[in-house]
Amino acid sequence: MILEIGKYYHFYNRSENQEVVFKENENYQFFLEHYKQYTQQHLSTIAYCLMPTHFHFLVKVTSNDVATLKTHIAALLSSYTKSLNRSIERHGSLFQTHSKAKEIDDENYLPTLMSYIHQNPFRAGLVKHIEEWPYSSYRDYAGLRNDPLVDQSYFRQSFPTPESFKKYSEELVMIVKYKYWI
Repeated sequence: MILEIGKYYHFYNRSENQEVVFKENENYQFFLEHYKQYTQQHLSTIAYCLMPTHFHFLVKVTSNDVATLKTHIAALLSSYTKSLNRSIERHGSLFQTHSKAKEIDDENYLPTLMSYIHQNPFRAGLVKHIEEWPYSSYRDYAGLRNDPLVDQSYFRQSFPTPESFKKYSEELVMIVKYKYWI
């Protein structure tokens, strides 16, 4: 995984064999707390969504210490795996071997990517409305929550109010064809 300071990335990983890795609310909360602990000194988290079988983060690297960041990401996934394995008497890997960090070199694409990340639960049929999913940063941008994990500063220029953000998100649901979200 190549990471550089000052660059934006779509960071994601999926479970092995589409296994559900977030089984209950406590699993989601545990993962997010450990994510904060391991990454807050190295990343600015702009958007995220945890799904039952995978996760997405839109991040900006803020530290020159990329080697430590990579080690911390590995530790995050390892600690989550060990914790879940202990709790359900399971063995082996949960996540695919290599997490992906796709560089976003066009900042104009960031609002679209953020919307894609937030729409995952809706597109998967887990909720009828995007704001119903509690394990994403959508609620923070929509003014329904204020999680300090989410750095809203970049998008506050594009979406100065929660209403402007919600309108953009709803329009994008209607514009982008369903086949591109699968």
